Amino acid sequence: MNKIIAFAGSNSRQSINKQLVTYAARLVENSKMDILDLNDYELPLFSVDKEKEFGHPNNAYRFLEQIKSADGIIVSLAEHNGAYTAAFKNLLDWISRIEGKTFFGKPMLLMGASDGKRGAKSVLDIAQDRFPRHDADIVDVFSFPLFYKNFSEGKIVNSELDMELKSKVKKFQETFKLVSKTNC
Repeated sequence: MNKIIAFAGSNSRQSINKQLVTYAARLVENSKMDILDLNDYELPLFSVDKEKEFGHPNNAYRFLEQIKSADGIIVSLAEHNGAYTAAFKNLLDWISRIEGKTFFGKPMLLMGASDGKRGAKSVLDIAQDRFPRHDADIVDVFSFPLFYKNFSEGKIVNSELDMELKSKVKKFQETFKLVSKTNC
């Protein structure tokens, strides 16, 4: 059985991205799923001075260990002013100082949700450029617009968007079958 980690790139307790990533995670079949919350990995604001003085925080190591132990990653990025949230960027800064190849070549389903029409496309563009440099194997990308119109009671209510996500989750899940066949 594959182990998948899923998380939102947000520390908001009512994060729409956490709602989306939780829904997507439930669509993955025959896998052990761990849904992570960035609030469980609080970190001081990154600076090279703090790194020199105190080293790397335990929570950065804990989060990195979650990635290492996973077979795949589903992440849904919140967009603040067209970029990562401060909480996610800070986490990425810390863990990438411990391990530059932060994502260890793991298959990733990259998503982003917003309440606007663009569906977090700006932050997704940034991540699509940046994450492969940290050894992410981005299998597919899902942009989810108009969250409050298209999502209700824990699921996508727009049938076209729901079918699109289910197709991308299936593609993501297929990567594990391919890896298993290659390792035989």
